[in-house]
This record gives sequence, structure tokens and C-alpha cells, in this order.
Amino acid sequence: MAHALVSPTAAAHTTGRDIGRTLESARGRVEERFLEGGTVLLSVMDVLNRLLNSLESVTAALDNGESSDTGADLRATVESLTALPATEENRQQALVSLAQTGRELRKYVSDMQETMRYLRTFAVTVKITGAGLPEFAGFAQEILERIYSGTDEVNRFATHLDSLDKEVKLAASFGASVSKGYADTVPAVAAALRDDAAKIAEHRKHLGGVAREVGAIARGVQSKVASTLSALQIGDITRQRIEHVQATLSLLEEFFAGEDGSKLDAGARKRLQNVIHHLTAAQMSDMCANFQRDSQNVVTTIASFDHDMREILKLRDQMSGATGEAGGNFMRALESSVSAAHEIVQQVDTASRQADQVSQSTSGTAAKLSESIANIRAVKTDIHYMALNTNLRCSRLGEEGRSINVVTAELRIFAGKLDESADAIVSGLPALEAAAGRVAPATDVGAGGLGESLTSAVGNIRSAANMMDNELKVLAENGREVATKISLLIGKLDFQRDLGEVLTRCAELLESAAGTEVADISDLTEVIASLDHNIFKHYTMVQERSIHRDIIPACEDSTPAPAETVKAENDEDLFADALF
Repeated sequence: MAHALVSPTAAAHTTGRDIGRTLESARGRVEERFLEGGTVLLSVMDVLNRLLNSLESVTAALDNGESSDTGADLRATVESLTALPATEENRQQALVSLAQTGRELRKYVSDMQETMRYLRTFAVTVKITGAGLPEFAGFAQEILERIYSGTDEVNRFATHLDSLDKEVKLAASFGASVSKGYADTVPAVAAALRDDAAKIAEHRKHLGGVAREVGAIARGVQSKVASTLSALQIGDITRQRIEHVQATLSLLEEFFAGEDGSKLDAGARKRLQNVIHHLTAAQMSDMCANFQRDSQNVVTTIASFDHDMREILKLRDQMSGATGEAGGNFMRALESSVSAAHEIVQQVDTASRQADQVSQSTSGTAAKLSESIANIRAVKTDIHYMALNTNLRCSRLGEEGRSINVVTAELRIFAGKLDESADAIVSGLPALEAAAGRVAPATDVGAGGLGESLTSAVGNIRSAANMMDNELKVLAENGREVATKISLLIGKLDFQRDLGEVLTRCAELLESAAGTEVADISDLTEVIASLDHNIFKHYTMVQERSIHRDIIPACEDSTPAPAETVKAENDEDLFADALF
């Protein structure tokens, strides 16, 4: 471009060379700067997409926390803990009831033991009284053996009740201690766990709100970046228009070196050069005005990124802080509460095992008592019929059997009393079994189940917290990268700092070369028709064609400008039309 201008003087030649160098420098800077800016914008768009993906992962982690509902698990465990004092109180009442029922049965057992002592006395009397009667000797020994058998059965019955009584007393003693411990510790522990569950919900709600804010700002920046990428077409347009000015000056040089240009004298050449200088100056001036306006909009939009990114980083820090030191304290507080709850749960398990053992023992005892009662009734029946047979025999013996008859009648009477005690015991056994059922652990969570629920709930909470921490770390890294890219972008796309100055200097050089007056070349219309046509066909914008025709009117055989397109419906159509 050093020879883009042809001038009859060295000064004019130097001016043309300066304009060529300045235009080429401006074109190179525009191309480099906008290419670099577009690359940075695309990288910003990429990291913004990663930031939004991170936010989606955070949201997914929150949704996963909601679906697993770890807070609900913890609250359910708290409800079970809260119910422990009432449960233990009911168990204590059931143990008292069971002990009372056992004492009532023990009274009837004592009656049977007393009855069996009387029966043994009468059996021995029968044996002594019938010693002289051979036919009663074997009978007396048999009835005595049956009475001894019944006595053993009654004593076993009493042993079962004694064993049950000891178990009930032990369970009641331990339960009383546990019940007092529940009253002292359960309300505070349950309140702490309930508070922790509320913190989980609040923590999740806070993170969700901040994530939505970050997402809204990030999507806003994403939209701005997209619009900025579109607006960067001003760089391509500016580059094209600089190339068109360069082409115009080159075409002028070629024209002067060609056949048509050689026909012109020095004056005509000077006038044509003046008009071309005015044309290129007008094109550059219009281009500078458009560049200043559109690039200023780009710079303003990019400058707004800085505020957006500060907001994103501030919110990012809030989210990180929510699971950082505060989150750590929260987990430590939760684990402390759970540790205290586990101590209570161990007591629950011990009390439950004892209560379950008492319940099972009572059920087994009730079954054994039922069996013993049946055996005792069988002994009573045998004694009754033996005594009856003895009465019949004594009646046949007359005076000799009278004394034995009296004793065996007493045997029958006292054997009947066994039935009375047995009936009372049989009636009391359902109450014993019912009391044993109430002693059994009255909770849906079995032994160790409450502890497992606590461990599971805390494990789920810790897992969700760890997953959230990991996602927030990724979010923080992406947020930091976005901020770095935005800062770089602001530095790279400060078009006004030097590009605007370079373009303005180009326009000023062309205006200086053109002067104030536009020369009259109406007499050269036919000669410069080819030059006019070649310059005109380079244009890609309506503005360029309009400026050209304002300075160089179309000759009659010039190719008409393309017809205007149908009015665009939106801004994108308008922008597209401006290129053609």
C-alpha cells in the first residue's frame, strides 16, 4: 500500500504511503483484537456452561437429599426417642401388674401346698389305721405316693412363680433406673436432634435459594455473552470496510496505470484523486461513527460482567461457607447429639432385652403352670376316686372299716379344695399372660433398631453433605475460572483504548488528503465508468453504496444497485440486511 496513492508531488506520495500503512495497521489490529476477543468470549461461554452444569449437579444433590429425606429419617428417630419415657412408664406399670398377678397366684399355690400337707397327713393316718387290714396296706401306700407326686407338682409350680418374681423384680429395678435416666436425658437429646433436623432443612433451603440466584445471574451473563458475540460482528464489518477503502485506493492506482487512466492529463488525475480521497474519507468517517457506537455498546455490556461475576463469587462463597466451617460445626453438633442418643439407645436395648426375657419367661411359665394345673387336677382326681373306692370297701367291712372310712372322707373333701385353688389359678393365668404381653417392648423398632436408624440417618446426612461439598468445590472452581476469563475479556476488548484512535487517525489522514472541496469530475464520467463499477461492486453494505453515490453519481450505463429487501421483522433481520 506504500504506492496506493499516485501524486505528481513527493508530498502527496508520502501522504498516500502514510495512509496505506495506517489503514493496514488498523485492519490488522481490528482483525487481531476481535479474533482474540471472540476466542475469549467462546471460552467464557464454555466455562459458563460448566458453571451451569455444576449448579445442576448441586440442585440434583439437593433433590437427592429431598428424595432420601434424611431429615425425615432423623425426625422419625427423634419421635421414637421422645416416646421412650412414656413407653418405659407403661412397661413399669406392666411389670407392677405382672408382679401383682404373680403374687395373687402365689396365694393360691400356698393354699394348694397347705392342702397337700393335709392330704399327706390323712394318707399317713389311713396307712396307720389300716395297718391291720391287709387289703388296705397297698392302697394306703399308693394313695400316699400320689399325694407326694401332687406335692412335687405344686412345689414346682411354686418354684416357677418364685423364679418369675425374681426376674420381674430385677427388670423393675433396672427399669426404674432407666426411667429416671430417660426423664433426665431424653428431652434434651431429643430437642438437640430435632434442632439438628431443622438445621438440615434450613441448610438445604438456603443452598437451594443461593443456587437459584447464582443460576439466574449466570444465565444472564450467558445471554450477555451470546449477544456480545453477535455484536462482535462490528469487528468483521469494520475490517471489511477498511479493506474496501484499501481496495478503492488500489483500484485508483491500477486505473492510473491502465489505458483509461493514461488518457487523463495531470489536472484530471488530480481531480479524480481528490474525489476518491473524499469518497474514502467519507467511508472511513461513517465506519468510525458506527464502530464507536457499536463497540461502545459491546464494551458497556462486557463491563457489566464484572458486577455480575462479583455477585456470583459472593454467592459462591455463601454456598461454600454453608458447608465449610458452618457445615463442619453442624455435623459435629449432630454427631455429638447422636452420640448422646446412642447411649440412651444402649439403655433401651438392655431394658428391652430384659423386658423381652421377662415376657418370654412369663409366657413359658404360664404354659408350665397350665401343665402343672392339669397334673394337679389329675392327682386330685386319682385321690378322689381312691378315697371313694376306700369308702365303698369300708362300708362292706362294717365296724372294722369305720375309722378308715372317716379318714378317706376327709381325703375326698380336701382333694376337692385342690380344684378350688386350681380353678382360681386357671382364671388368673390369662391375666398373667396379658401382663407379660404389656411388658414386651412396645415399639416398632426392635432391639438395636433405634440405634441402626440413628446410624443410618447420620450416614445419609454425612453422605449428602460430602456430595454437596464436592459439587460446591467444582462450582467454586468454575466460578473462579469464569471470573478470571471475564477479567481477561474486559482487558482484551477495550476497543476504545487504541482501536478507536487508530481508526479515527485513518479517517483524519484521508480527510486531510481530500481537503475541503470536492472536485468536479462530471466531464470524466465515461472515462472512469470502469473504475466506478469496480469500486462499487466491492461493497457489501447499503451504507457504503449510499455514501459512494452521494459522491460519485451513477452514470447511465452503471449497474443498478440491488433492490431493497422486504422490511425485516426483527433486529436480526435488520442486521442481516445491513450486510447486503
